Amino acid sequence: MAAALAVVLSVSVRSVRTGRRRSLGCQSLPPRAGLTGVTARGLADWYRRYTAASDVRIANANLIAMVLGWNTPSYPVWLAMIGGTALFPGALLTTLATPFFLLVPAATRRWPLGGRIYFATVCLVNTTFCSWLLGGASGTSLFLLPGVTLAGLIFHRAEGPALLTFLILPLLAGVLLDASQPYSPFGCGGDACVGLWRMNMASVAVLFGFFGFLASRDDP
Repeated sequence: MAAALAVVLSVSVRSVRTGRRRSLGCQSLPPRAGLTGVTARGLADWYRRYTAASDVRIANANLIAMVLGWNTPSYPVWLAMIGGTALFPGALLTTLATPFFLLVPAATRRWPLGGRIYFATVCLVNTTFCSWLLGGASGTSLFLLPGVTLAGLIFHRAEGPALLTFLILPLLAGVLLDASQPYSPFGCGGDACVGLWRMNMASVAVLFGFFGFLASRDDP
C-alpha cells in the first residue's frame, strides 16, 4: 500500500484520492495460518497458566482433570458407534461431568487440598453414575480401578485421611454396585455389551499407562 501511494503522490493529490478509492478492498489479507498460529500460541499460553502448579500432586490433578475434561465429550460418539443409537441418549448423560473436570485447576489454585478432594469426588461420583446408567455388563465400573490409583497420584502420604478415603471408596463402590445390581435405564445387551466392555477395558489400560507415566515424576 505504501509503495503504491508513493507512485500516486508523484502525480497529484487528486490521483492519491482516486488511488485510495480504487485500492479499497483490494489489499491482501494476512495469511490465515499466521492468525491460526497466534491463536494456538495464545491458547497454549493460557492452558499453561491455568494448569500451572509447583506441587507435583496438584499438577497431576490438574493435568488428569483436563485430559478427562477434553476427552469426555467424545465418549457418546464411541458408545453410539459400538453400542448403537439406542444408547446415545444415555451416552449424552455421561458428559455431565465435563465442566466439573475443567474447573479442577481453578479449584486447586484456590484450595490446594480441597480442590484435589473435589476432583477425586467428581471422578468417583461420575464413574458410579455412569456404571449405573449403562449397566454392569458395559464394563463402565472398570474405571473404578484407576480411581484407586488416582488417589496415590494426587495426594501426599502426609495427607493421610484424604489418601485413605479415596483409596477405599472406589473399591467399596465397586463392591456395592456388583452386589446390588441396580436397574440401569440404558443397559446394553448382546454384542453391544461385548463391544462396550472391550472399549472400556482398553480405555482403563490406557489410563493405567498414563498414570504410570505420571507416577515416574519425582515427588518433592
